[in-house]
Amino acid sequence: MLDYVLSGLMQRYQDRVPDVAAIIAAMISENLIKVPEDIENDHIAFRTIGVPELGIQSLEKIFLHYGYTRRDAYHFKEKKLDAYWYAPPSPNYPRIFISELRVQDLSPAAQEIIKSYTKEVLVDPVLNLNLDDGPVVDEFLHSSLWRTPTLEDYQALAAESEYAAWVIYNRYYLNHFTISVQNLPAGYNTVADFNNFLEKQGFVLNNAGGKIKTSPDGLLLQSSTVAKMIPATFAGAEVHKIAGSYVEFAERKVLPQFADLPADQITRAHRREGFEAGNADRIFESTYSSQTNKQ
Repeated sequence: MLDYVLSGLMQRYQDRVPDVAAIIAAMISENLIKVPEDIENDHIAFRTIGVPELGIQSLEKIFLHYGYTRRDAYHFKEKKLDAYWYAPPSPNYPRIFISELRVQDLSPAAQEIIKSYTKEVLVDPVLNLNLDDGPVVDEFLHSSLWRTPTLEDYQALAAESEYAAWVIYNRYYLNHFTISVQNLPAGYNTVADFNNFLEKQGFVLNNAGGKIKTSPDGLLLQSSTVAKMIPATFAGAEVHKIAGSYVEFAERKVLPQFADLPADQITRAHRREGFEAGNADRIFESTYSSQTNKQ
């Protein structure tokens, strides 16, 4: 079931994010990979809204059922977000990162807008799913949880929290997937090298806090594209361009205690695990106007 659900998520994500196919095509053209399946997916990420019956506590039930394990918590004070990451049941699956908007930290006006939509969800929708039925779960992850927002409400939320606006329209659509670069051929197997490759191909990178986001221990380096603006149809058939999803890139360096291991013996277990709040804080901005306006 997990394979089915992940495949469904990736298929619809690729349909909505033109950069995915373009980056894969460039990687194949450069002989970095032979087929898309050669890409190691470091992690996928979801955004949620912290209200009763929804948020992390609801969405995580799906992945806990499939054998994922909840790991570290992260807090983003300025962006008013909390998050957890989830370790997969086996190394061939991506990690999962789920973030949640702290709705209670927003202004009363923004809270009122959000709750006018989320109050339509009376019970945790995951409780009513047969989690052993892949097609049902796939459909749920791509279904509306509340009515289509008005453009006025979207813009009012965006003025206070661009994350809130993104979720009120996009719901559980995959926010990003992440290409692991460390196992690519030499000359492309660092974030710095891969960024150079991407920019030569014309891709626009998120430069919030610098194009490369580096953990304090220097062992986790991340970068990302800037989300493309895509047409969105709001209530009343109003069409307006909004930020879609994006692609992330990660380099996990070998832990110091395994530095002497031969390269052909290094596995995921020998590399830096987990996430870094400082990195993630800047990656979130890949859908923010401060980045998307550069295109």
